[in-house]
Amino acid sequence: MQQRLSMPSSVPPATEEPAIQVLGRAFAVLDVLARNPDPMQLKDIGAATGLHPSTAHRILSDLVVGGLVERVDAGTYRLGMRLLEYGNLVKARLSVRTAALGPMRELHRLTHQPVNLSIRQGDEIVYIERTYSEYSGMQVIRSVGGRAPLHLTSVGKLFLAADDAPRVRAYCLRTGLAGQTRNSITNAQQLERELSKVRVEGFARDNEELEPGVRCMAAGIYDDSGELVAGLSLSAPADRLMEDWLDKVQATAQKISAALGHKGPRR
Repeated sequence: MQQRLSMPSSVPPATEEPAIQVLGRAFAVLDVLARNPDPMQLKDIGAATGLHPSTAHRILSDLVVGGLVERVDAGTYRLGMRLLEYGNLVKARLSVRTAALGPMRELHRLTHQPVNLSIRQGDEIVYIERTYSEYSGMQVIRSVGGRAPLHLTSVGKLFLAADDAPRVRAYCLRTGLAGQTRNSITNAQQLERELSKVRVEGFARDNEELEPGVRCMAAGIYDDSGELVAGLSLSAPADRLMEDWLDKVQATAQKISAALGHKGPRR
């Protein structure tokens, strides 16, 4: 079976040259292989990197020894499994909470409103981080570790929107779509209309559906495989939520996603 690593379709050029020339050449070889999912001939690697074939061959031979490159056939190469091992180690160190905290603080600085980071656990979201101050004007602050039903929260709607129709119907049956305010969505047809809107727009809202007087807007956070792993939401008093904050929420979520290895905006 042909090996395919989760690599970007294009690798950005280095911002500065390595002090050791041979390392720069090795990086160039790896970048070229990363841009080509199929094994490459030595002559093509040399042409793409500007290296003489004999130089490219020496570098490739050393990279093969180190496991960074695999020799498929005589004169044919592809990325090696050692890179996958390294990638998994880096990914294991990545924490969505660690990646999110700095951008969340910046978003709070710009809006002066509570900023929440949530993940899905079963039929609920769980708040795992929050940035807020005493001056936000909000008396209701859901604590870190708190839970809320998916259909009553902006982040929960993002996760439901990522599910297919049978899973959404199963959620509705399991939970009964219990409400907490007069604005809560409590029937399946209304929820599906709301989720369809979320899928089209790429963000979600909570219009006093969980707590009276509190509105939220949320954007998804995605990992390197494109999976929705968390949601970023901004909460504000219903009469003070500003629409121009939505762009900031989305930009912050994209920044966190990029730190987790996601490439490009997600809609």
